[in-house]
Amino acid sequence: MATHVPYNSLRALEAAVRHRSYSRAGRELNVTHGAVSQQIRRLEDELGQTLFIRLGNDMNPTPAAEELAKAVAKSTVLLTNAIEDARFQASLCPLVISIGSSFARRWLAPRMAAISKIEPSLEVRTDDGLANLRSDGVDVAIRFGIGPWTGLESRQIFQDSLAPVCSPAFLERHPLEKPEDLANVPLLRHTGIPWRLWFEAQGLPTPPAALRGLRFDDTSFMLDAAAQGVGVALGRIGFAKDELAAGTLVRPFAGEVDIPTAHHFVWRADSHKLARIEALRDWMLADSATAF
Repeated sequence: MATHVPYNSLRALEAAVRHRSYSRAGRELNVTHGAVSQQIRRLEDELGQTLFIRLGNDMNPTPAAEELAKAVAKSTVLLTNAIEDARFQASLCPLVISIGSSFARRWLAPRMAAISKIEPSLEVRTDDGLANLRSDGVDVAIRFGIGPWTGLESRQIFQDSLAPVCSPAFLERHPLEKPEDLANVPLLRHTGIPWRLWFEAQGLPTPPAALRGLRFDDTSFMLDAAAQGVGVALGRIGFAKDELAAGTLVRPFAGEVDIPTAHHFVWRADSHKLARIEALRDWMLADSATAF
Protein backbone atom coordinates (compact mmCIF):
# COMPACT_ATOMS: atom_id res chain seq x y z
CA MET A 1 0.00 0.00 0.00
CA ALA A 2 1.38 3.42 -0.96
CA THR A 3 2.61 5.60 1.89
CA HIS A 4 1.38 9.17 2.06
CA VAL A 5 4.15 11.71 2.62
CA PRO A 6 2.99 15.30 3.23
CA TYR A 7 4.16 17.65 0.49
CA ASN A 8 5.03 20.34 3.05
CA SER A 9 7.51 17.96 4.67
CA LEU A 10 9.23 17.37 1.34
CA ARG A 11 9.43 21.12 0.66
CA ALA A 12 10.91 21.66 4.12
CA LEU A 13 13.49 18.92 3.53
CA GLU A 14 14.60 20.29 0.15
CA ALA A 15 14.97 23.84 1.49
CA ALA A 16 16.81 22.67 4.63
CA VAL A 17 19.27 20.62 2.55
CA ARG A 18 20.07 23.61 0.33
CA HIS A 19 20.45 26.06 3.22
CA ARG A 20 21.96 23.65 5.76
CA SER A 21 19.76 25.51 8.22
CA TYR A 22 16.20 25.15 9.50
CA SER A 23 16.01 28.90 10.17
CA ARG A 24 17.02 29.92 6.65
CA ALA A 25 14.72 27.28 5.19
CA GLY A 26 11.89 28.67 7.31
CA ARG A 27 12.50 32.20 6.04
CA GLU A 28 12.33 30.98 2.45
CA LEU A 29 9.10 29.08 3.08
CA ASN A 30 7.67 31.86 5.25
CA VAL A 31 7.32 29.59 8.29
CA THR A 32 9.11 29.35 11.64
CA HIS A 33 12.23 27.37 12.51
CA GLY A 34 10.03 25.16 14.67
CA ALA A 35 7.64 24.46 11.81
CA VAL A 36 10.50 23.25 9.60
CA SER A 37 11.86 21.10 12.42
CA GLN A 38 8.42 19.56 12.93
CA GLN A 39 8.06 18.74 9.23
CA ILE A 40 11.51 17.13 9.15
CA ARG A 41 10.70 15.02 12.23
CA ARG A 42 7.47 13.88 10.60
CA LEU A 43 9.41 12.80 7.53
CA GLU A 44 12.04 11.02 9.64
CA ASP A 45 9.29 9.13 11.46
CA GLU A 46 7.74 8.18 8.13
CA LEU A 47 11.06 6.93 6.72
CA GLY A 48 12.39 5.44 9.95
CA GLN A 49 15.78 7.13 9.76
CA THR A 50 17.60 10.33 10.69
CA LEU A 51 17.87 12.88 7.89
CA PHE A 52 19.96 15.64 9.52
CA ILE A 53 22.88 15.67 11.95
CA ARG A 54 23.63 18.86 13.88
CA LEU A 55 27.23 20.06 13.83
CA GLY A 56 27.53 23.39 15.61
CA ASN A 57 25.02 25.77 14.04
CA ASP A 58 24.71 23.73 10.87
CA MET A 59 22.24 20.95 10.10
CA ASN A 60 24.13 18.52 7.89
CA PRO A 61 21.96 16.29 5.70
CA THR A 62 22.60 12.58 5.53
CA PRO A 63 23.22 10.92 2.15
CA ALA A 64 19.60 9.76 2.16
CA ALA A 65 18.42 13.33 2.74
CA GLU A 66 20.64 14.59 -0.10
CA GLU A 67 19.18 12.06 -2.55
CA LEU A 68 15.63 12.75 -1.44
CA ALA A 69 16.16 16.51 -1.79
CA LYS A 70 17.42 16.04 -5.37
CA ALA A 71 14.30 14.02 -6.19
CA VAL A 72 12.06 16.69 -4.65
CA ALA A 73 13.79 19.45 -6.65
CA LYS A 74 13.36 17.52 -9.90
CA SER A 75 9.73 16.79 -9.08
CA THR A 76 9.10 20.47 -8.33
CA VAL A 77 10.42 21.41 -11.76
CA LEU A 78 8.21 18.78 -13.39
CA LEU A 79 5.16 19.98 -11.45
CA THR A 80 5.88 23.62 -12.30
CA ASN A 81 6.17 22.78 -15.99
CA ALA A 82 2.98 20.72 -15.88
CA ILE A 83 1.10 23.59 -14.24
CA GLU A 84 2.37 26.04 -16.85
CA ASP A 85 1.35 23.65 -19.63
CA ALA A 86 -2.11 23.32 -18.11
CA ARG A 87 -2.43 27.11 -17.91
CA PHE A 88 -1.36 27.42 -21.54
CA GLN A 89 -3.89 24.81 -22.65
CA ALA A 90 -6.59 26.60 -20.68
CA SER A 91 -5.69 29.85 -22.45
CA LEU A 92 -6.37 28.16 -25.80
CA CYS A 93 -9.88 27.07 -24.82
CA PRO A 94 -12.73 29.46 -25.56
CA LEU A 95 -14.12 31.47 -22.68
CA VAL A 96 -17.84 30.82 -22.96
CA ILE A 97 -20.28 33.52 -21.87
CA SER A 98 -24.04 33.05 -21.66
CA ILE A 99 -25.96 36.26 -22.18
CA GLY A 100 -29.51 37.35 -22.92
CA SER A 101 -30.22 38.31 -26.52
CA SER A 102 -31.24 41.90 -25.75
CA PHE A 103 -28.20 42.54 -23.57
CA ALA A 104 -25.97 40.96 -26.22
CA ARG A 105 -27.34 43.20 -28.93
CA ARG A 106 -27.64 46.43 -26.96
CA TRP A 107 -24.53 46.27 -24.76
CA LEU A 108 -22.14 43.53 -25.82
CA ALA A 109 -22.14 43.87 -29.62
CA PRO A 110 -20.94 47.51 -29.70
CA ARG A 111 -18.09 46.55 -27.37
CA MET A 112 -16.88 43.36 -29.03
CA ALA A 113 -13.83 45.00 -30.61
CA ALA A 114 -12.65 46.25 -27.22
CA ILE A 115 -13.56 43.01 -25.44
CA SER A 116 -11.63 40.92 -27.99
CA LYS A 117 -8.45 42.65 -26.84
CA ILE A 118 -9.13 41.49 -23.28
CA GLU A 119 -10.38 38.02 -24.23
CA PRO A 120 -9.65 37.09 -27.87
CA SER A 121 -11.20 33.60 -27.52
CA LEU A 122 -14.61 34.67 -26.23
CA GLU A 123 -17.50 32.45 -27.31
CA VAL A 124 -20.88 34.18 -26.97
CA ARG A 125 -24.02 32.13 -26.42
CA THR A 126 -27.22 34.14 -26.50
CA ASP A 127 -29.66 32.43 -24.20
CA ASP A 128 -32.55 34.01 -22.32
CA GLY A 129 -32.75 30.95 -20.05
CA LEU A 130 -30.70 30.37 -16.90
CA ALA A 131 -27.48 28.64 -17.99
CA ASN A 132 -25.99 26.08 -15.59
CA LEU A 133 -22.34 27.01 -15.09
CA ARG A 134 -21.50 23.49 -13.91
CA SER A 135 -23.12 21.37 -16.60
CA ASP A 136 -23.70 23.53 -19.69
CA GLY A 137 -20.08 24.23 -20.60
CA VAL A 138 -20.49 27.90 -19.67
CA ASP A 139 -17.75 29.87 -17.87
CA VAL A 140 -19.51 33.20 -17.33
CA ALA A 141 -23.10 34.40 -17.41
CA ILE A 142 -24.74 37.80 -17.43
CA ARG A 143 -27.86 37.35 -15.34
CA PHE A 144 -30.74 39.75 -14.85
CA GLY A 145 -32.06 39.37 -11.34
CA ILE A 146 -31.47 40.07 -7.69
CA GLY A 147 -28.92 37.40 -6.70
CA PRO A 148 -26.94 35.92 -5.12
CA TRP A 149 -26.90 32.55 -6.88
CA THR A 150 -26.03 29.45 -4.85
CA GLY A 151 -22.50 28.16 -5.45
CA LEU A 152 -21.55 31.07 -7.72
CA GLU A 153 -19.78 34.40 -7.38
CA SER A 154 -21.43 37.51 -8.76
CA ARG A 155 -20.87 41.24 -9.18
CA GLN A 156 -23.50 43.74 -10.22
CA ILE A 157 -22.63 45.33 -13.55
CA PHE A 158 -25.33 47.96 -13.61
CA GLN A 159 -28.86 48.74 -12.60
CA ASP A 160 -30.98 50.40 -15.27
CA SER A 161 -33.99 52.69 -14.98
CA LEU A 162 -37.32 52.74 -16.80
CA ALA A 163 -39.15 55.50 -18.65
CA PRO A 164 -41.81 55.72 -21.37
CA VAL A 165 -40.31 56.06 -24.87
CA CYS A 166 -41.88 56.40 -28.30
CA SER A 167 -41.05 57.62 -31.78
CA PRO A 168 -41.27 61.34 -32.66
CA ALA A 169 -43.92 60.49 -35.28
CA PHE A 170 -46.04 58.68 -32.69
CA LEU A 171 -45.79 61.66 -30.37
CA GLU A 172 -46.99 63.95 -33.15
CA ARG A 173 -50.03 61.74 -33.74
CA HIS A 174 -50.72 61.27 -30.03
CA PRO A 175 -49.77 64.39 -28.06
CA LEU A 176 -48.82 63.33 -24.54
CA GLU A 177 -48.87 66.29 -22.21
CA LYS A 178 -49.10 64.48 -18.88
CA PRO A 179 -48.59 60.89 -17.63
CA GLU A 180 -52.35 60.35 -17.38
CA ASP A 181 -52.55 60.65 -21.18
CA LEU A 182 -50.85 57.24 -21.49
CA ALA A 183 -54.19 55.65 -20.62
CA ASN A 184 -55.43 56.61 -24.10
CA VAL A 185 -52.63 55.25 -26.31
CA PRO A 186 -51.23 51.77 -27.13
CA LEU A 187 -48.75 50.69 -24.48
CA LEU A 188 -46.12 48.11 -25.38
CA ARG A 189 -45.52 45.65 -22.56
CA HIS A 190 -42.55 43.52 -21.52
CA THR A 191 -43.17 40.13 -19.92
CA GLY A 192 -40.75 40.77 -17.06
CA ILE A 193 -41.24 44.48 -16.40
CA PRO A 194 -44.83 45.65 -15.80
CA TRP A 195 -46.00 49.19 -16.47
CA ARG A 196 -47.30 49.17 -12.91
CA LEU A 197 -43.77 49.98 -11.65
CA TRP A 198 -43.69 53.29 -13.49
CA PHE A 199 -47.27 54.35 -12.77
CA GLU A 200 -46.88 53.63 -9.06
CA ALA A 201 -43.70 55.72 -8.98
CA GLN A 202 -45.73 58.60 -10.44
CA GLY A 203 -48.44 58.12 -7.83
CA LEU A 204 -50.95 57.00 -10.47
CA PRO A 205 -53.18 53.94 -10.84
CA THR A 206 -52.26 51.50 -13.59
CA PRO A 207 -54.66 52.08 -16.51
CA PRO A 208 -56.32 49.19 -18.40
CA ALA A 209 -54.18 50.04 -21.44
CA ALA A 210 -51.13 48.79 -19.51
CA LEU A 211 -52.72 45.36 -19.03
CA ARG A 212 -53.62 44.57 -22.63
CA GLY A 213 -52.17 44.85 -26.10
CA LEU A 214 -48.82 43.83 -27.54
CA ARG A 215 -46.46 42.00 -25.22
CA PHE A 216 -42.77 41.22 -25.78
CA ASP A 217 -40.19 39.00 -24.09
CA ASP A 218 -37.32 40.73 -25.92
CA THR A 219 -36.43 44.29 -24.93
CA SER A 220 -34.72 45.06 -28.24
CA PHE A 221 -37.73 43.90 -30.24
CA MET A 222 -40.02 46.05 -28.08
CA LEU A 223 -37.83 49.14 -28.51
CA ASP A 224 -37.68 48.54 -32.27
CA ALA A 225 -41.48 48.40 -32.34
CA ALA A 226 -41.65 51.67 -30.41
CA ALA A 227 -39.22 53.29 -32.85
CA GLN A 228 -41.53 52.20 -35.69
CA GLY A 229 -44.41 54.07 -34.09
CA VAL A 230 -46.37 51.05 -32.86
CA GLY A 231 -46.88 52.45 -29.36
CA VAL A 232 -45.22 53.68 -26.18
CA ALA A 233 -42.75 51.28 -24.56
CA LEU A 234 -41.59 51.22 -20.97
CA GLY A 235 -37.96 51.22 -22.01
CA ARG A 236 -34.74 50.63 -20.16
CA ILE A 237 -32.89 53.92 -20.48
CA GLY A 238 -29.51 52.23 -20.77
CA PHE A 239 -30.71 49.95 -23.54
CA ALA A 240 -32.41 52.81 -25.42
CA LYS A 241 -29.41 55.12 -25.07
CA ASP A 242 -28.40 55.06 -28.75
CA GLU A 243 -31.94 55.58 -30.06
CA LEU A 244 -32.52 58.45 -27.64
CA ALA A 245 -29.25 60.06 -28.70
CA ALA A 246 -30.13 59.62 -32.39
CA GLY A 247 -33.66 60.91 -31.89
CA THR A 248 -35.41 57.79 -33.19
CA LEU A 249 -36.90 57.47 -29.71
CA VAL A 250 -37.96 60.29 -27.42
CA ARG A 251 -39.14 60.55 -23.84
CA PRO A 252 -42.48 62.35 -23.56
CA PHE A 253 -42.07 62.71 -19.78
CA ALA A 254 -39.13 63.24 -17.45
CA GLY A 255 -40.20 60.74 -14.79
CA GLU A 256 -38.30 57.46 -14.49
CA VAL A 257 -38.01 54.63 -12.00
CA ASP A 258 -35.18 52.25 -11.08
CA ILE A 259 -35.61 48.61 -12.03
CA PRO A 260 -35.71 46.48 -8.85
CA THR A 261 -33.44 43.91 -10.49
CA ALA A 262 -30.01 44.38 -12.08
CA HIS A 263 -27.53 42.79 -14.48
CA HIS A 264 -24.87 40.68 -12.77
CA PHE A 265 -21.60 39.15 -13.94
CA VAL A 266 -21.71 35.57 -12.61
CA TRP A 267 -18.90 33.00 -12.51
CA ARG A 268 -17.52 29.95 -10.71
CA ALA A 269 -14.76 30.70 -8.22
CA ASP A 270 -13.20 27.27 -8.85
CA SER A 271 -12.93 27.68 -12.63
CA HIS A 272 -9.55 26.81 -14.15
CA LYS A 273 -10.03 29.91 -16.33
CA LEU A 274 -10.35 32.19 -13.30
CA ALA A 275 -7.63 34.66 -14.32
CA ARG A 276 -9.30 35.22 -17.71
CA ILE A 277 -12.72 35.47 -16.09
CA GLU A 278 -11.52 38.09 -13.61
CA ALA A 279 -9.88 40.13 -16.37
CA LEU A 280 -13.15 40.17 -18.34
CA ARG A 281 -15.15 40.96 -15.20
CA ASP A 282 -12.94 43.89 -14.25
CA TRP A 283 -13.15 45.34 -17.77
CA MET A 284 -16.95 45.07 -17.83
CA LEU A 285 -17.26 46.67 -14.41
CA ALA A 286 -15.03 49.58 -15.43
CA ASP A 287 -16.88 50.09 -18.70
CA SER A 288 -20.36 49.91 -17.22
CA ALA A 289 -19.41 52.50 -14.59
CA THR A 290 -19.24 55.11 -17.36
CA ALA A 291 -21.64 53.66 -19.93
CA PHE A 292 -24.88 53.82 -17.94
